[in-house]
Amino acid sequence: MEAYIQDVSAFLPNDPVNNDTMEKVLGMVGEVPSKTRRVILRSNGIKKRYYAIDPATGNFTHSNAEMTAEAVRLLRPYPGFSLNHIECLSCGTSTPDQLMPGHGSMVHGLLGNPPCEAVSTIGICLSGISAMKYALMNVASGMSQNAVATGSELSTSFLRARFYNVARKNSKERDSGEILPFEADFLRWMLSDGAGALFVAPSPRKNGPSLKLDWMETLSFANMLPACMYAGAEKNGDGSITGWMQMDSPLDAIRTDSFAIRQDLRLLNDHIMQTLVDRALPIALEKHPTSPEEVDWLLPHISSNYFRQKLYDHMKALGFEIPYERWFMNLEEKGNTGAASIYIMLEELFHSGRLRKGQRLFLIIPESGRFSMCYAMLTVV
Repeated sequence: MEAYIQDVSAFLPNDPVNNDTMEKVLGMVGEVPSKTRRVILRSNGIKKRYYAIDPATGNFTHSNAEMTAEAVRLLRPYPGFSLNHIECLSCGTSTPDQLMPGHGSMVHGLLGNPPCEAVSTIGICLSGISAMKYALMNVASGMSQNAVATGSELSTSFLRARFYNVARKNSKERDSGEILPFEADFLRWMLSDGAGALFVAPSPRKNGPSLKLDWMETLSFANMLPACMYAGAEKNGDGSITGWMQMDSPLDAIRTDSFAIRQDLRLLNDHIMQTLVDRALPIALEKHPTSPEEVDWLLPHISSNYFRQKLYDHMKALGFEIPYERWFMNLEEKGNTGAASIYIMLEELFHSGRLRKGQRLFLIIPESGRFSMCYAMLTVV
């Protein structure tokens, strides 16, 4: 059997937040303005993003599960479709609202549709594409007649100023503005909230475009590289990490801000492009021979415009050059929504009127958690 994406939707909470107001919405950690914000924003190129936060109160307007449910409700794959038709619900996120139950179960509970398979995929950026892969495989194998996949992030759950414990900071640190380590403060200006969903069926829709899965390749390089992006843990001198459950007390993790998302920027710069392109792409292309001329649209999930030229240069050096006019990105206006990013890109392109029968979409999704990479090819039918 085959699997076709019949519709894609996206939900972005509240009004867009620009660069000048984002620190007001998130709050200043320790009541001290960030010294790195403007530098990071110049580098990442993001001008607008969305936060599930009431700017007046600082309280959440949506949970992760609520945003995800809203994205699912926006799906319109065929006339007469309702939530009651869903047979499989596959949900990916790196920021669930709780440790247990699984994110998929919580979304199913909010949707209130009849009993169906509910799956939760874990990871960071790849959790969304893993949920997509599960939905596509489920339909292609005949195990269900349809499936809904989602990717979502409530990144602000880690980014609000009130999340951080600054009581231990002394006056000297406050005066210098060094309230948070750079690897934590850096991510406050990179990440945002959002959710996306797609509907998968064994045949294409009759009244519009569908996307047929040609192939998908996911690779982990954790055997070669240590953790790069992490939360709920402390990184040790030898590159290993100690999770909060291995600490003497959860209070230790709170006192040291170990629950904050952090990224080893030196490790990221040294290895992300080498792993994403130089190591992973040849493996994918050997299994699924593809020429750059076959690609009509390249959809790369990159966290920052800082990596745009680097990605182009590495692909060109490998003999897989795709001109920028065939790239489709919305990072500047929609922000970096992690596991939801590929859905939010697909949704905009899918409903843009720019897709033509036979065109091929090449998806690139890297995850810096411990360096996992995904490539996928879709064809418009």
